Formats: sequence, structure tokens, C-alpha cells
Amino acid sequence: MPSKKQKPETAAESAPEQQPAISNEELDALKAQLTEAQAKADEYLDGWKRALADFDNYKKRVERDRVQDIQNIKAEIIRHFLPVVDDLELALQNRPSDPAGEAWANGIELILRKLQGILQAEGLQRIEAEGQPFDPLFHEAISQEPAEGVESGIVIGVVKNGYTIGDDKRVVRPAVVRVAA
Repeated sequence: MPSKKQKPETAAESAPEQQPAISNEELDALKAQLTEAQAKADEYLDGWKRALADFDNYKKRVERDRVQDIQNIKAEIIRHFLPVVDDLELALQNRPSDPAGEAWANGIELILRKLQGILQAEGLQRIEAEGQPFDPLFHEAISQEPAEGVESGIVIGVVKNGYTIGDDKRVVRPAVVRVAA
């Protein structure tokens, strides 16, 4: 086998390492530069961490706003369908008694249930008002009437159903109610 050629050693490689002599002033200046550089690095790291936290907060706020915008759009669209639900419920309250009218009413009832199912799947919930204390956040009073055996401020009748949407119970339409005086 051929022998490996060895590289000749240079003077710098063969000589033992020597530490250059450094004066105390130079050493103090280098320490001051190191301290200053470390302070700047800490400042930059702190600024970077703040910027990262601000960006995370921004992302969370944008996502929260996006979800809120979707809820608002959904509520606005659903609000347009509520008069249809009201009309179908009113039609069923005045159900004809003859057999032909009964078949018609059953068909209307199926349509109403289907529409209500779709709206409930989107998070719509009816406000239970009758027998509850009047709450201006959920109810709109159209009259205050004396009612025997009912405490003042209790809802005694629902003229038009109210609805909320979502987990935060945002009112899409307040219930129009009559309240005991």
C-alpha cells in the first residue's frame, strides 16, 4: 500500500499557543463592550418576546372578530326567516277542521318543523317567556295588564316569540309579551 504523505508542520502549528498580552485597560474595555452587548441582546430578546405576544394577541383578536362576524351574519339571515316561522305558526293556530284542510295543515306543520330544525341546527333557540319575570334584555312589553294570582312583572302572554342564537345567548329578536301589572 502506498504511504500517506504527511503535510509538513508550519511554525505556527508546531509552536505552543501563546496568549497575547493584554493590558488591564483593554481588558476593562472588552468587559464593558461585552456587558453592553449582553444588555442589547437582552433588550432585543425582550422586544422580540413582546412582539411575539402582541402578534399572538392579534391573532386571537382576529379569530374572535371573525367568529363574531359569522354570528352576526348568521343572525341577520335568520332574522329574515322569523316572519315565515311566525306565519306558519299562525296558520297552524287557525287549523281547518274538515279532512281536506287537516291534510293541508299537516303538510304546513311538517314544513314548519323542518324549518325550525334547520334554524335550531344553526344555534337558534326560542326564548321561554311565559311565566318568567320580565327581562328587558329578552322581552319587549306591549302592555301591562292586571292578572289575578300573578305577581307584578311576570310575563302573562307571548304575542310574538323571541329568539337567541349561540352559546352567549345573543338576542336575534326579543319576545313581544304582555306583562302582569
